[in-house]
Amino acid sequence: MKKTLLSISVFLLISIAVFAQKPEKLTTNQIYEKIQKLNFLGTALYIAAHPDDENTRLIAYLANNVKARTGYLSLTRGDGGQNLIGPEIRELLGVIRTQELLAARSIDGGEQFFTRANDFGYSKHPDETLEIWNKKEVLSDVVWAIRTFKPDVIINRFNHRTPGSTHGHHTTSAMLSIEAFDLVNDKTKFPEQLKFTNVWQPKRLFFNTSSWFYRNQEDFEKDTKGKLTTLDVGVYYPLKGLSNNELASMASSQHLCQGFGRLTSRGEQNEYVEFLKGDELKDKNDIFSGINTTWNRLKGGGEIGEILYDIEDNFDFVNPSKHILKLMEAYKMIQNLEDNHWREIKEKELKEIIEACLGLYLEASAESSSATPNSNINVDFELINRSDVDVQLISYETSHSGKKEIKEIPLANNKEANIKQSVFISSDENYTSPYWLNSEGTLGMYKVEKQQLIGLPETPRNIKVKFNFLIENTPISFIKDVIRKYAESDKGEIYEPFEILPLVTTKLKDKVLIFSNDNAKKVAVEVRAGANKVSGKVSLKVPELWTVSPKEIDFVIQQKNDKKVVEFLVTPPKNQSEGKLEVVATSNGKAYQKELVEINYNHISKQSVLLNSEAKIVRLNIKTSGTNIGYIQGAGDAIPESLQQIGYSVEEINPEEINAKNLLKYDAIVLGIRAYNVVDELKFKQKFLLEYVAKGGNMIVQYNTNRGVDIGAPFNLKLGRDRVTDEFSEVRILNENNPILNYPNKITQNDFKGWVQERGLYFPEEWSAEYTPILSMNDKGETPKNGSLLIAKYGKGNYMYTGLSFFREMPAGVSGAYKLFANMLSVGKN
Repeated sequence: MKKTLLSISVFLLISIAVFAQKPEKLTTNQIYEKIQKLNFLGTALYIAAHPDDENTRLIAYLANNVKARTGYLSLTRGDGGQNLIGPEIRELLGVIRTQELLAARSIDGGEQFFTRANDFGYSKHPDETLEIWNKKEVLSDVVWAIRTFKPDVIINRFNHRTPGSTHGHHTTSAMLSIEAFDLVNDKTKFPEQLKFTNVWQPKRLFFNTSSWFYRNQEDFEKDTKGKLTTLDVGVYYPLKGLSNNELASMASSQHLCQGFGRLTSRGEQNEYVEFLKGDELKDKNDIFSGINTTWNRLKGGGEIGEILYDIEDNFDFVNPSKHILKLMEAYKMIQNLEDNHWREIKEKELKEIIEACLGLYLEASAESSSATPNSNINVDFELINRSDVDVQLISYETSHSGKKEIKEIPLANNKEANIKQSVFISSDENYTSPYWLNSEGTLGMYKVEKQQLIGLPETPRNIKVKFNFLIENTPISFIKDVIRKYAESDKGEIYEPFEILPLVTTKLKDKVLIFSNDNAKKVAVEVRAGANKVSGKVSLKVPELWTVSPKEIDFVIQQKNDKKVVEFLVTPPKNQSEGKLEVVATSNGKAYQKELVEINYNHISKQSVLLNSEAKIVRLNIKTSGTNIGYIQGAGDAIPESLQQIGYSVEEINPEEINAKNLLKYDAIVLGIRAYNVVDELKFKQKFLLEYVAKGGNMIVQYNTNRGVDIGAPFNLKLGRDRVTDEFSEVRILNENNPILNYPNKITQNDFKGWVQERGLYFPEEWSAEYTPILSMNDKGETPKNGSLLIAKYGKGNYMYTGLSFFREMPAGVSGAYKLFANMLSVGKN
């Protein structure tokens, strides 16, 4: 059997992740690998809780070595994490992490799925997790994923038998997988799903264990002796020029917002799976043993297999188009398969192979990256057949119209055909924003009403083009999303998704507006046009007792994507008040209340997200002392903007410029979250910071993780991993007479109401007598944690360390958090 091994560059593997809309252009090595995968009829599903929980080594191994159709079901989109590459948090972070998962799967060969569960933050126990998640809905979504993906084997990332030993989301993912395994074949369970799919029974369920789950390697080996299947996932792929673990590292490195960029590795590496449920293994080293993964699995599949196995055995790496006649013969036979599930999968896979063997390039590029409903957009079609095979375009149709445009064009070898088409975007087209954000959900769940959308990684594209061909006199169609392609002189060719967006979107600069007194404030609204020559009015809705002037403002914008800023004067009531400020724009009799957020990083596809155009407004009775604050950013937070809202002048300090003199102008110095984790320069500047405190300054250090970090505190202070995840947990005041709780604002229990996501994290676990603990708190069933806020006198000034989540609370407009932080800045100034 002669096979030419043509090496491919790593760039080709990662380019799909960098330009997610760019058409896949396969080398003959990749075509051959797709044929191998076409001839394996087995499926594996990996289940865990978050983006970056997945074991990319095992996913890559199953997809590329075993050739199984492999999926990853992440119960959440990782909304509750932190962001090391930008300002996006919560739902917008979930959008980024969704795309990072898709980028990872484009490298390791897997597919991606989700449930409606919202990552609400760290959870210590499955009981807490399931108090916030809707168990029935999440379990339903796991069952739905299994029924639609139909895996033969399921692999859990986490252990279902050890609740409380790790993140509650982790254990819950395994517990729900175990439960779903026994439900998916029961027609009485979630019967509403059976309108769209059928029941299914996976053959086996495994736990992907390792020494990480044990105290040490010795305990792992002792406890699992004779129970495990061992897989060497360090195999080398000559067709790729890469080892499996290199591929896995490249996939894992797509999780950049979580700091997962890493070096690749090579060589032997074992993964272990423990059998939990189902049919016993016949071969201890093969998780698919005893499962028919050949074409004979399907009625009528044997004849198809004879054709496709022969192509695999005799594949021509130099001229793959020689296989087209046989591939088309197999394609016609696949149309007659009775098994709808496998017919759809194998038809899609085979069409990709046929397209690649022909060198057939099909593209539909719009003149702009977006359009509005009830408008026309010009689209350029590019078609080229780079083979001697007889290929003829018969017609094409766009997904919105269903009307066939007859264009009988023979595609001669390497002769490009171009067609220009005006496509009408109807008035009932849905916007292409992430579907799970279209309706307001709860703390623990997204609201998705359409069953067919549940679990999809992203919103299906609205506008597609179906190209209908005759290839060697056999009809076949290929469907392509309309995209936007253009070039920039310093970047080259760029691909972006084509979006359907509103005619008008608006934006408030600040998502929380704090009024520290009853003086009016100017509120600026940015109005953006989604088309040329847009006009209308914009107004603000405010709570009772708040007033706005003027009531509405006219706008006229001549050019698409241009913006205009209008200003209102908002006056708060005299007494403390909280509510919502909403922006409403009207044009041609229609109201528009969405903000457009564009997310654009090099490693993921550009995202256009529509959120409600609104802000929280707070009339806060707050007092401050001092005016000039120096801020040293760490991993990134919005505390400076929050402090400016209550009247402080905040200057961000470049750590490299810190010296003994230039700190003296500040009334207080604040270090952003994880500053000592991410800013190496601080270890050289700590002496100047402590000297500033000794001379009478206030220094506030916000939380840092405890791994390998020295925060250079003036007295003994050991960071721990203590955290309080329940934002409703009782906060006990340890010393109500301490100045930090009394000046300039009186802090009471009421100031700890309305906190979001958590109380705090990475509290110190040990500290010397120089520090005074201010607050005590704990999650249910745990011992009190007293290290959330510590203060120590150092020289003439005050050093404070806090793990309280001010970085979440203040941007969310939590009144008590503002008052407490103002007191910390004001210590010793009365």
